[in-house]
Amino acid sequence: MEESSYDLSRRVKLFHLYPFCFREYLFFTQNIDLPRLTFQDIFNRQWKADHMRFGFAFESYLKGGLHPFSLEEPTPLPLLKNILEKILYQDIPSVARLHTDEIPSIQKTVEFIAKSPVKDMNYSTISRNVGITKYKAGQYVDLLSKAFVLNPLFPMGTNVLKEPKILMYLPFRLLYREYNEVVGSLREDFVAEILKMQNKQSYYLKSTRGEKTPDFLVKENDQEMVIEVGGKGKGRQQFKGIKTKQKLRLVHGEESHGDKRPLFLLGFSV
Repeated sequence: MEESSYDLSRRVKLFHLYPFCFREYLFFTQNIDLPRLTFQDIFNRQWKADHMRFGFAFESYLKGGLHPFSLEEPTPLPLLKNILEKILYQDIPSVARLHTDEIPSIQKTVEFIAKSPVKDMNYSTISRNVGITKYKAGQYVDLLSKAFVLNPLFPMGTNVLKEPKILMYLPFRLLYREYNEVVGSLREDFVAEILKMQNKQSYYLKSTRGEKTPDFLVKENDQEMVIEVGGKGKGRQQFKGIKTKQKLRLVHGEESHGDKRPLFLLGFSV
C-alpha cells in the first residue's frame, strides 16, 4: 500500500493503523476505559489513581499484548514470526527491486538489529556487521520501516552524523532474544512507538564527542522535553549539560519522585 499510495492518492486516503496503545490494551483486556494523559499531565503528575493500578499489565503488553491478535492468541510470538516471514519473503520482494539473493541479507539485518543494543545502531553499524554497503543498509531500513518492523529516529544537533538510530517496533526483538536480555531495548522501542503513534516531532540527541545524552528529545508547540528511559536504578548523568528545562526519566516500575515517572504512563498518552 505504501508503494501504491501515489497511484491511489486521488481516490483513497491512507491511514497508518498502529497496534494498541497501553490504554487501548487495558480497555480490551481489563474492561476499563481510562482518560488520556498528555505529556504535560505526566510531567506534572496529573494522573488519576486508576492509571497507576494497572502497571502490572505492562510487561504482557510489551511481550506482544499490543497486537490485537493477542486477544485471541495467548502466545502471540509464533504469529508475529509468521508475519515477519511474510514481510521478508513475500511483501518486500513484491514491491522492491531486489535480487532474490538479497533476502538473506535483509533477514540478517533484522536479526542483527534485534540482537544488538539500541545504542549506536545505524547504517554504518549495520553495514560493518552484516557485510553490505551503507547504501544497501539504508535501503533495507527504509523498506523495513515501511513494513512497521524497524523504527528509525533521526538525530537532533549540529555537526553530527545524520544517520538515524534504528529502533524496532514491539516486540520483534523477542523473536531473537529472551525478554530479560532485551528489556532495556524494548523500553526504548516502546517510547519510540508511542511517539510515532502520535506523530510527535521527536529526535535522539547525539553529541559530537560521544558523551552520554538522553534518549529522546520531543518538541511540541514551543516546548521541548528530554526523556531518558531505563530501569529502576536509572540515574541523571545523561542530563548533564542539557539546558532544556523539562526533563523526564521514564522508569520501569511505579516510582514517581523528582523527575522520575512510571514508563507505562506514556501508554495512556495516545
